[in-house]
Amino acid sequence: MRQIILDTETTGLEHKQGHRIVEIAAVEVSNRMLTGHHFHYYLNPGRDSDEGALQVHGLTTEFLQDKPKFIEISKEFLSFIHDAELIIHNAPFDVGFLNHELNLVNLQSLESHCRQITDTLKLAKELHPGKRNNLDALCERYSIDNSRRTLHGALLDAELLAEVYLAMTRGQESLLMDFEHTEFIHTSMTDLSHFNFRIIQATVEECAQHATVLEKIARESNQQCIWKNLDIQNPDDT
Repeated sequence: MRQIILDTETTGLEHKQGHRIVEIAAVEVSNRMLTGHHFHYYLNPGRDSDEGALQVHGLTTEFLQDKPKFIEISKEFLSFIHDAELIIHNAPFDVGFLNHELNLVNLQSLESHCRQITDTLKLAKELHPGKRNNLDALCERYSIDNSRRTLHGALLDAELLAEVYLAMTRGQESLLMDFEHTEFIHTSMTDLSHFNFRIIQATVEECAQHATVLEKIARESNQQCIWKNLDIQNPDDT
């Protein structure tokens, strides 16, 4: 499945109050690698940005005046994200704005054009409960260089989020979830005849140390140490 990491900048916090998107960016990930393909536009929202939003992204009305309107790039945008998994930080915010823009030009909602939407903020909160999980905090946590991020910018933020997402989900690579290789995995895991395994037995001293640890666990658990019920084979018996 193609994955598209997406971010937007807006004129304010509430699309229900008439705020609009001023920048939209999406970068493509395939086989857990950035492909170099991306979608990026500054947009003329037809209104001024709130002062708070302007301080965040720095995109002035004058700068955006000659940029395309959302309707002009909407078909290209939908083509770029078609049938992909969208990965968005604080997804309800961006999805709300995008669906508002799509509705204004009589197009179907975002969910109709992509396979699924993954919220990396929700994922981060599950992985790091009680900690700061904004993009800057996650970059610091995963040692990702965000020194260029003096202002919020949709393209840079999407690229940083891609690195964060890949770092957060790196452990999934060991779960053998690539179903295209299921047959190969099944064969490899069941046919071990061609391996020459070396068996290293514990020494007498190591067995004695192990028994001492089990005795301690048994005393502290009121003799509930289940490992003591297992036969411990002495290396001299092999």
